[in-house]
Order: sequence, then C-alpha cells, then structure tokens
Amino acid sequence: MALFPAFAGAAEPGETPASGSEGSRRELNWLSNPSFCTEDALKLHQHTTKTVDLTAEKLELTSRSPSRAELSGGSDTDEGLKKSIKKSKWKKKKHHHHKKRKKKTRDESSNSESDLDTECVKGKPRGSNTNPEREVAALNLEDITSNVATNRFVWLEDIQALTEETFRTDKKPDPANWEYKSLYRGDIARYKRKGDSCLGIDLKKQRITWEGPMVEKKQSHKRPERYFTKNSVQLLRAGGIPVYSKSQTYSSDPSTFILVSQVDSDAPPATTRVNPLGIYDPLTTLWLQGKGPPEYETSKQQASQETSENVNSFLMAKVEDYNKRVRENPRDVHTWMEFVSFQDELMRGPSLYAFKEGEQEIRRKSFKLILEKKLSILERAIESNPNEVDLKLAKLNLCTEFWEPSTLIKEWQKLVFLHPNNPVLWQKYLLFCQSQFSTFSVSKVNSLYGKCLSTLAAIEDGSMVSHPVLPGTEEAMLAIFLQQCHFLRQTGHSEKAVSLFQALVDFTFFKPDNVKDLPTRGQVEFFEPFWDSGEPRFGEKGAKGWKSWMHQQEKGGWIVINKPDEDEEDVDEDPEIKDKTLPKWQIWLDVECSRETRHWMPWRPDKTKKQSEEDCEDPERQVLFDDLGPSLIRLSSPDLQFQLLYSFLQFLGVPCERNLFPSNLYIAMDENSIFDAGHSEGPLTSFDSLLSGVNSIGHMDTMIRGRQRIGHCKEGEEFLQNVFHFILPMFSGKEKSNLSVCWLQYEISKVVQCLQVKNKKKLKSQGKKSKKLAKNLLKESENRNSLSLWKLYAYLEWLLGNTEDSRKVFDTALCLAGTDGMRSTQLCNLSLFYALLEVELLESLEETVMSRAVHILTKVTESGPYVPYTGQVLSVNILKARKAYEHALKDYLNESPVTNWDQANGSSQMVSLVGCYALFQYLTVGIDAAVFIYRNISEKLKDFASQKFESIGENLGVQNFPTALEAVTLMHTNLLRYHMKVSIYPLNPLREALMEALKLYPSNQSLWRSYIQIQSKSHNASKARRFFDSIARSTKFLEPWLFAIQAEMMRKKLVESVQRVDVGEIYSTIPETGLTNRIKALFEHAIQSENGAHCPLLWRMYLNFLFSLGNKERSKGLFYKALQNCPWAKVLYMDAIEYFPDQLQEILDLMTEKELRIRVPIEELELLLED
Repeated sequence: MALFPAFAGAAEPGETPASGSEGSRRELNWLSNPSFCTEDALKLHQHTTKTVDLTAEKLELTSRSPSRAELSGGSDTDEGLKKSIKKSKWKKKKHHHHKKRKKKTRDESSNSESDLDTECVKGKPRGSNTNPEREVAALNLEDITSNVATNRFVWLEDIQALTEETFRTDKKPDPANWEYKSLYRGDIARYKRKGDSCLGIDLKKQRITWEGPMVEKKQSHKRPERYFTKNSVQLLRAGGIPVYSKSQTYSSDPSTFILVSQVDSDAPPATTRVNPLGIYDPLTTLWLQGKGPPEYETSKQQASQETSENVNSFLMAKVEDYNKRVRENPRDVHTWMEFVSFQDELMRGPSLYAFKEGEQEIRRKSFKLILEKKLSILERAIESNPNEVDLKLAKLNLCTEFWEPSTLIKEWQKLVFLHPNNPVLWQKYLLFCQSQFSTFSVSKVNSLYGKCLSTLAAIEDGSMVSHPVLPGTEEAMLAIFLQQCHFLRQTGHSEKAVSLFQALVDFTFFKPDNVKDLPTRGQVEFFEPFWDSGEPRFGEKGAKGWKSWMHQQEKGGWIVINKPDEDEEDVDEDPEIKDKTLPKWQIWLDVECSRETRHWMPWRPDKTKKQSEEDCEDPERQVLFDDLGPSLIRLSSPDLQFQLLYSFLQFLGVPCERNLFPSNLYIAMDENSIFDAGHSEGPLTSFDSLLSGVNSIGHMDTMIRGRQRIGHCKEGEEFLQNVFHFILPMFSGKEKSNLSVCWLQYEISKVVQCLQVKNKKKLKSQGKKSKKLAKNLLKESENRNSLSLWKLYAYLEWLLGNTEDSRKVFDTALCLAGTDGMRSTQLCNLSLFYALLEVELLESLEETVMSRAVHILTKVTESGPYVPYTGQVLSVNILKARKAYEHALKDYLNESPVTNWDQANGSSQMVSLVGCYALFQYLTVGIDAAVFIYRNISEKLKDFASQKFESIGENLGVQNFPTALEAVTLMHTNLLRYHMKVSIYPLNPLREALMEALKLYPSNQSLWRSYIQIQSKSHNASKARRFFDSIARSTKFLEPWLFAIQAEMMRKKLVESVQRVDVGEIYSTIPETGLTNRIKALFEHAIQSENGAHCPLLWRMYLNFLFSLGNKERSKGLFYKALQNCPWAKVLYMDAIEYFPDQLQEILDLMTEKELRIRVPIEELELLLED
C-alpha cells in the first residue's frame, strides 16, 4: 500500500504507463515502504477524500459545459493552458524563503500532473470533444490537494475557479504575538464597524463591549421651528395666496387660483410598469420614468424663490439708500449713526445675514461680523468727520468687545486730550474708568475727577485758550462735582465727600471780594491757607466763613477763645460689640454700619482739648487739601449756586424740591426705597422724598437688614443744625422761606419714620423737637406770613394725632392769607391740602356736600376773609363757587398759557386751581364731574406742551419743578384711587389714566408705584407685562425695568403665600407660570441697558433675588459680575459678606485692594473680641 493514498492511482502495477512515465515510476518507488503504518495512512486518506469530494461538488456547481463554438477552438485552448501553467510556475519562483522545498515539490507535482493528463487523454476516444476548462480545474484541484496535504501555502493567482471560497491556513506560530500581546496590525483585515451590536446575539440577554473607542455619530434631533426662526419669519412675511369661495368664478390664470384636486380614497391605485404595486406618488413615478415635474410644480418653486428674494429686497433697498445718502452727504453725522444702528436690523432678519435657530457658532460669528461692519462704517464716518466726538465715542463703545482694557484707556486718553473742552466726553470717560474693575482704584478715579474739573475750570475762565468754551459747561461741571461726591460716599469715604461740599460752599458763598476777578486756580491758592488754618469750616460750630477769615487776617488775625463743653465729656458711648456670641461676619457688619453712621464727618483736632493730628485713631478720617483742591470750581449762575446748596442738603438726607441731574441719578441710586408706597397712608396726601433711591450720608446698610436708624447720630444732627443756622441769615425772602421749609420737612420725615416703625417713645420726643422748630421758624418776622410753613406745621400736628390743633393752625393760616382768593398760589395750595386731609377723614360719601372740605373750597372763591367752619354750607354759596371756578379756569387758560407756565409759579397756580375745582366737583356732583375736568385740562395741556419743545419747569437740564401735566395727572390718579377705596368703581379708568401718564412721564416713580399697586390686585398680568415691555423698549429710563421687576416679585410673593399656608400644603389657586425665570430675564435685560449696567441698586436687587432662591454658586458668580460693572459700590461688598459669610476675608482683601473704605479692619475686630 502506498504511503500517500492520494498518489496511489498515479501508477498501478497492472496498467500500461504512458510514454515518458517510466521516470516517474522509478521516482515513486520509495513510496513503497514496508514499515509504513496503515492506520495513519487511512486517516489521512479519509480526510483528503472528504476535501476532494467537497471541492469537486463545488466545481460541478460553478462550472458549466461549454458551447460547441468554444469546443471548436481546441488549439487555442491548449495554448492558453500552457501559458497558465507557465505563469503559475513563474510566480511560485518569486518566494525565495522556500526555494529548495518548492522546487522539489513542483517537480513532483508536475510529473504527477503529466501522468494524470496522459491517463485522462488515453482513456477517452480520439474523436470525442474535450473540455479545456475542466482540465484546468482538474489541474488546480490536484495542486490544491497536494498543498493541503503538505500544509503548504496556496496562492490566489493559482486558483481561478475557487475565488469565492478561497481561504488561507497558517499553523506556524508567530513569537511576536507573545512578545507584543497582540497581532500585527498589518495582518488584520481593515473594516468599519457599524453599530455596537453583533449579529446573531440575543440583545436582551447578551451584550458585546468593544475595547476600542467608537466615535458615536451625533443624532440630529431637529426641533420644531418656532415663529421667530428664519424660515418661519420668511413664511409669515411672504405674500398670501388669495382664497375664493365656491360661488366665485375661477380664473383661468393659474397664478391667481390653485385648484385643490379631490382624491377619491376608495379608488384603487393605478399600476404601471415602473409602479407595479401602486405605492409611489405621481412625482416619484415621473422621476422613475426619467421625466421632470409638471409645469405648476416648477412655477410653485419659482414663486417660493421669488418670495424669499422679495423678503430681502426691502432691507437691501434700505442699505442702498443709506450708502447713497452717506456718499452724497458725508458730513451728516445723524445718517452715519442711523446706518450703524441699522446693522442690528439686518441681523435680526429675515435676510441674507440672519441666522437660524440653534446655530450658536453662526450666531457668535454673526455678532462678530456685525461689530466689524459697524466698526468699518464708523471708521469711514470718522474719516469724513474727524472732529465729531459722537462718532469717536461710538467707535470706542464698539471696541470694548475687541480691545484690552489698557488699550481702551489709552484711546480714551487720546480722545480726551484732543477734546478737553467737551464735558459730555469727560462724563463718559469718568464713568468708563470708574467701571473698569481690572484698573479701578479709588485714589486713581478720584484724581481723574480732580483733573477733569480743573481742566474744565481753566477753559471756563479763559486760562486755557487752545479750546473754546462749549455751552452748558458750567452746569456740566456741577454735575461732575456731584457725581464725584456720590462716588466717594458709595466707596465709604464719607469724610472726603462732606469735605468737598464744605469746601465748595465756602468757596462759592463766602468768597472775598479781592479774589473774585482771579482765575479759578488763583482763587484755590488763596483758599488753601484758610482750609489748613484750623478755623471752623462750614457746618461746624463757630464757623464764620472764608471771607471773614480773610478780612481778619488782613487786620492782623484774631484770637478765638472757646470754652470747652463740659456736657460732651460726660457722654458715654454705647459699646460697639453688644453680643460677642454672634458670628464673626455679623459682628463685623454691625460694627462697620455703626461706625459708618457715627463717623461720616471729617475728624479735626480740638485745640481746646489740646489735641493734635497724632491723636486721631483712624487717619482716614482726616482730609487733606490735596484731595479736594483740584475739584473746586467757580459757579457764577445764582441758580446753580442754589442747586449746589440744595444738593448738599439732599446729601445730608433733607427732602428738597430740586433733584439730581439725570446723568447722575442711576449711578448714585443704591437704595430700594423707591418702592415704598409713600410715607403717609393717605391716598390723597402723601409725603414723598423727591430723591428716593439714593442713600443719604451715614446710612449704609445691607439689603436684608434695611435702614436701622432714624435720622443721624447726635453729632450729625448738630452738624445739620449748624448748616441751617449758618445759611439762613445769608438769604432773605423766598429763598430763606424755601430753606426753612426744607428744614421743617426733614423733621416731619423723621416723625413719619417713627410712625412707620411704631416707635411711640421716639415719636413723642421727635414730635416735641419738630413742633419746637416749627414754632421757632414761624416766630421770625420774615416767616410769619409764609403759608408753606403754616401748612407744614398744621400737617405735623395732624400726623401726631392732634386733629383739632391742626384745624386751628389751618384756620389761623387761612385768616392770615388775606382776601386774594384764587389769585394767591399759596392760598390755593393751603386750601387744597386742608380739604384733602378732611376728605380722607370722611367715612362715606353721603354727606360730602355739608362737609368741612366743601366749606374750605367754597371760601377760596370768595374775596372776603376766611370764616371757620360752623357746621353748614349754603347751596347758594356752592353754586357761586362753581361759577367762580369755571370763569377763573377759563380766563387762566385763555391768557397765553405757554408763556405764563414757563415759570414755576405760574404752573403751580394753575395746578392748584385745577385741583381745588376738581375736588369741589367731586364732593358736590360726583366722580364723573371731577374726571371730566381732569381730562379736559390734560388734553389742553398736551396741546400746549406739543407747541413747546422744552418741558415746563426745566432749566438747562436741571429738574426744578414737575411739569403741570404731570402734577394734574398725579391728582387725577390719586382721586380715583381714593374713590375706589371708599366706593365701588371700575378699575379700568384708573388703569387707563395711569398708562397714558406713564407714556408721557416714564420716570415718575409715584405713578409707577400706583400702577403696580392696582395691577397687584389683578389675576391677569399679560396686559401689564405688555405695557411694561413697550415702555421699557421705547425709553432709556431705568424706572420701567425696576418697577416691572418689582411687580413680578410681588406676584411671586403672592403665589408663595398661597402655596405656603401654615395649615399645610395646599394647591395653588394662581399657577406659578415661570415667574422665577421671567424675573431673571427682566434682570438680564435691565443690566444690559445703558443706565442699568452701572446702577448699584439693580445689581443689589438681582443678587438678593438669586440668593433668595438658594442658588449660592450662581449668586457668587453674579456678585463678581456686578463688581465688573460697579466696583466702587461698597454696599455690594457688604451684601456679599452677608450672603457668603465664609468669604469674609477674601472680600475684605478685595476691598483693600480697590482702596474702598474699611472702618473695622479684621485685626482690630479680633482685638475687640479678645477684650
């Protein structure tokens, strides 16, 4: 038996070998080995047989019998067979690492193949057709069999018929796999895995974890488009398709009517060759047939393209128009600024420049693109107008998004150097430096204020001749000075702020005659010796002024002998730390607020006590002349001089008629008292401070604690009394009366605060002091006939509960007024106020005709002396009074009101007359008659106001007096509020009146307070929200934002009070529809506005709101964001200490770095706690 059964049939003993087979027979003799094991050979034979059978079956399936034409070309086939054999032999020779063994194998296999071929040819008849392809397959099969048996390599080129099932078996171990712990990457077939699963596994029970990271394909979740997206806005702005009813005749024009085909759902779908199942729509069927869409589809697509083009045509036309206008008139600055603002409208779209929803990266790039476009437009504008400051300011505002702070400051400095005479530019530059957190420090900004004021003063008096004086420079200088004082107050340097006011008041009102003609710098040099001489200054005890000191110095000086006050030495101060068990941060806040209240006046050594500068415990309390000398300015206008005086009184907490400059109001606003609904409870009479929202000196408390003290400390009250005692003798007549009124109003405000906190002990003592002051003021000869002082004295008695005493005072004042009647403004004011107080006492409206108020209003129209009320009013007198009011008001309106009302006296007289007449009609006829009067007067006032561009009562931008229309509207709304309180009346008339007034006066805080009060009673807030939004977007004032936020917070508080009832959890009757997110959105919009970004009150409210929600981390982030815009506001740091007690040391270090005033260093506090 042969050793290799596969070759057993090569030469059997009984067969006749073919020619040339003897050599092969001799070569195979060594196969006959007697020691060969038969079992091993049988196993190998069976394995090989199975392999050959399987291969033969696959060959029969894949190979087919050739046609007769193919069999006829036998010679060609033989030649191809020879070539294929040669080719396979040549390729096998290429592999040199198995050369010798391969040569031997090839010789053996070739011999065996030749023998097999010979046998096959011999076994067939000569004339039979041969199949060359089958012969080639047989040859390949033998080659495969031999290679499989000998575990050799099989090459793909050698196998032509088995390309689909070809594989390679390599059993030789590779040591590199053990060494590198993995296969060589070149031996692994490349593939891409789709998905994380594998075919054939049970997904519920089995899972495959892949080692290599797979890049997950982001699934695009397309959100439904909202109405504000690009595509939706295009759809909304597209022209609509006309709709016709069935009765109308259809036009043959396809552009005007589109017929909607009725599809019968029951009809079977049409089947065609390309649509055998009838599941394709007509357009798909046409596409499969290679045809285009019908004509109406093409026209529809063209129409949609035309619509999108028409959307952009309007904006592109405006762009062309702007380009044409600035090209034809490059000097028109207003057009350039409009062109810059128009770029925002382009981006809002829908246009070529707009962006879709969700494209944040495109949004960011688009924002940068629009900034660059604006910048390029402004650069072109500046090239055409190199001297226009507004264009340069707009460019600097844009460059804040691109440039570093240091670069911006250099550009600002260049601009201020080129235009040193522009006060508006100086104000913006100071605000920029003041709000740059990275470069901010108190001393640096304070020196900038001094540089600004000294430069403008030099230009004003002619010392700097390089630049002309611009109109309004003197008023702007006073505004910048007041801004500096409030800046120092907010940073905690109260002593410097008070010293600035003291110095400028002395410098303005007590200037010696021999230095008035000198320039400002020369006058300051003469003023410095007086300031450093140690003499009492303005507001201090024994002060006589700069002028008296100069005269005495010329005569040889004086010797002042002041006896020390023994009472002051016996005063024991309360301990600063009352409870040492409290947390450290809370003790620090208590001591800091206490010292802020007591130590706001500058410290000076008392020579009577032999004190020196070294005796001062806190050196920061001493103010040097170098800190305030550059800020001294010269005010020549009497109106501005009185504005300075009233501003100082307001700074000390005294209510005055005059208000701050509009440019300074929001920077100085840091107290939430603007939301207080008046100091008195009466709806008709209220005692409001005209400067609400601005903290007075000596009051710096946190948002949660609120104001802790009524009035000032003992030293502060003495300082304020000295101020009034010093300035009252300087004036006479009306000005002296106005100052006396301010003083008495301050005392009344303290009484009202005592009533609010219900401190009866303090109210009793304060009432005695206030009445004593009122009597002393009325004893003076110049004030005896001052009806304003009499009115305040009577109101004081009324507040203290002495109604009868108050009526006696009112009656006495009316008897002193004389017989002027309605021609006297003060008499009308006094009578109206008296009547309003009496109306508030009425419990019902049934007997109003016979009330004391009707008697008062009737006597005003009579020319005779006033007669006190006796209990009855004649009907004849009522008819006469009504006719007198009608004639007086008609005559007053016909007498050229536009010229008369420019003066405060004229407008006040008209307002008082209208108030008396409307209240008289309300009491005698009804509410409709009073409303009719108010509406008629308001319409006429609107017509008169439209004829005049400037507001009534305003002079050079200083708000001296509320306009007549504003005052009439306030009386109108107050009367409606009172009537709704005592009777049944619809809310809509009051709401409409308030909305009309707020559209005209969006900065009136009293109107806003009334509006949010009536809206808080309504369950539907949508109308109020729309109104707030419209007003806020149409004006630059901050009050609409502040009161919109307050209204939403009141609504949120109402909802929470319903949800958190003490009886347990109940369901809310008013759904909480995202109030928290809405309030946040309002805050974000407000702080992005021009005035809101630098308003400390707005940031304090936002910080307090976030902290109340419990989000500490976000509150901390907002605190640092607030510091980026308002780094000078000390109250922000104090609020943060209360919100984040663990950050006490960090916040104090930050305050020290920015040079804010810290009155209690942490080291001193630790020493106090140890004691």
